[in-house]
Amino acid sequence: MATQTIQTDLYKLYPSPRNMVRDVFEHQVFVPHPYAIIDLDVMELAGKTTLFGACRLSDMKMGQVVTFELASDQAKFERLFTPD
Repeated sequence: MATQTIQTDLYKLYPSPRNMVRDVFEHQVFVPHPYAIIDLDVMELAGKTTLFGACRLSDMKMGQVVTFELASDQAKFERLFTPD
């Protein structure tokens, strides 16, 4: 079954099947590593998050976008995440 894409002003998003919700939250981080493993569960974030495969429309760069319900979770992700 084909997954619907979501287009924002900045990205074309491809939802991860592991997402519990399909919302695109206000706080976002673009990870320019399309094949990096991003395990949000081990980061023990407080709010809801979503993970998308993404194409950044400004330069057509492929990667991943993580969106966060809480700004504190975005800061924690930026501090803890290192691409493999």
